Amino acid sequence: MRERIAFYDMDRTITVHPTYARFLLWMALRHDPKRLLLLPLSALAGLGYLLRIVSRDGLKQINQRMLLGSLRLADLASPMARHADFVFAKNIRPGALEQIAADRAAGYRIVIATASYRLYVEAIARRVGVDDVIATDLTASRGRVQPHISGHNCYGPHKAQMIVAWMADAGLDRAACHIRCYSDHISDLPMLEMADEAFVTNAHLPMRLVARQKGWPELDWEPGNGHLAVALPTLPR
Repeated sequence: MRERIAFYDMDRTITVHPTYARFLLWMALRHDPKRLLLLPLSALAGLGYLLRIVSRDGLKQINQRMLLGSLRLADLASPMARHADFVFAKNIRPGALEQIAADRAAGYRIVIATASYRLYVEAIARRVGVDDVIATDLTASRGRVQPHISGHNCYGPHKAQMIVAWMADAGLDRAACHIRCYSDHISDLPMLEMADEAFVTNAHLPMRLVARQKGWPELDWEPGNGHLAVALPTLPR
């Protein structure tokens, strides 16, 4: 029997809103509020990204350096748990939870594949019933998490490559697997194209147009009653 694996994007697929900017602000507000004074510089870095002066990876690292700095590994378990509880209560689509449960019941191994930081994703994954995570890693040295991406930002073609690497490390032969993939965003096209079944979820228009060309099912999961209604600026993943 073929191994069954379901890969889920996280931001706007499982969650209602993106998590990256919210995570930075959540941590800064609770642990070092004076860093919020640097938000205008963060906006300036965002403008640099739009003008293609700053790379996507560079922007993420600049924002983390300004709003979080480096973090002591020994101090992270409690804030990551509290943050995950907050996300689970306020920013998860019930329909995504139902689909995850249905896939698990059908024998699928559930994996989150996301550009968000593993630093906070793993605690969220545990709360939504997911054991395996492929995510953007940060460099750790001298007992601290540094504002430097280790390897690649798990985004676009790099996400698909990291999925292939994860499968190899897990001893999974692609030819012996049946893969489902779920995502809302056109940047995940390389991941969706490697699937036996691709599902477009809560998607923006460019992704919907591609889905209709390819005949991929479009799923729309409602936000649920407890989600955060506040719209924050969307920072690149």
